Amino acid sequence: MYIVLDVESDGPSPANRSMVCFGAVLVNDQTKTFYGETRPISDEFEPSALAISGFSREEHEEFDDPKIVMENFEKWILEVSVGKPTFISDNPAFDWQWINFYFHKYLGRNPFGFSARRIGDLYCGMMNDAGKNADWKRKYRKTKHTHNPIQDCLGNAEALISFRDELGLKIKY
Repeated sequence: MYIVLDVESDGPSPANRSMVCFGAVLVNDQTKTFYGETRPISDEFEPSALAISGFSREEHEEFDDPKIVMENFEKWILEVSVGKPTFISDNPAFDWQWINFYFHKYLGRNPFGFSARRIGDLYCGMMNDAGKNADWKRKYRKTKHTHNPIQDCLGNAEALISFRDELGLKIKY
């Protein structure tokens, strides 16, 4: 089961910053979504990074306990998944590090395991051109990229469905 994820944070790394919010969408049933907002776990933050999420520091401080959010997210993953869930995103180098860190910090495990897939790399492979890693966004996303994690996940899921239906990608959702 492919689950598209997107994370917004208040800095570049969970080592000394905090996840602000994240979204997840089940690719084969885009009505199944999860959205989480986590309060800061660090006093450090970068205002410009936080601004991308659209939240103020004061709003961020009022978000939910990260442990509860991650427990609820794991429950959701287990409810919507048949077999092992596969983490896929526009930028797993960024998104996965946050989700993995928070899962391990608060639950001691990550239901996605230790790997993730990158949508742009799939597209590059289908095009036989490693330089095409951003073209798919313009061609196959229907939902606008807004930095709202659910909206961004929906657009990415739409692209994956198009890769299968229009480009012949052999993938089981």
